[in-house]
Amino acid sequence: MSMQGKNRPVVILLAEDNPADQEITRRVLGDAETRNDLYIVKDGVEAMDYLLRNNQFSDKKSSPRPDLILLDINMPRMDGKSVLEKVKSNPNLKTIPVVMLTTSEHQRDVLDSYARGVNAYITKPVDIGQFVDVVAKLEGFWLRTVEFPGDER
Repeated sequence: MSMQGKNRPVVILLAEDNPADQEITRRVLGDAETRNDLYIVKDGVEAMDYLLRNNQFSDKKSSPRPDLILLDINMPRMDGKSVLEKVKSNPNLKTIPVVMLTTSEHQRDVLDSYARGVNAYITKPVDIGQFVDVVAKLEGFWLRTVEFPGDER
């Protein structure tokens, strides 16, 4: 069943330590045609706590299972590649699509991410206008076009 056929917003988890990038993503997705609920964590440890419902994220209603995870690679405490590896090796999480949304253009990071099971790798432009455009395109594809697997909500 496509997301459009469901009566609930698409749940997105953004793991991003840069407040400016968090705000741009929040603004663009807030203006999106597709209803979505954006949850933001500031590093990989918080991302895993959210996904495993640990600590402050133990309540299902305030920390719902995401339909899509947007990950930055370079975050404090636990980087995005480590989070990706943990998500894709966990039977309860591995079906959640993960998109790397990062400033890193290093071929090694791209290869490592795909080897660990990332669904897409997108390099964030430094220019704010271009970054807004990238997030809008991401919204168009991932929120309006892609069908997500169901889960045990």
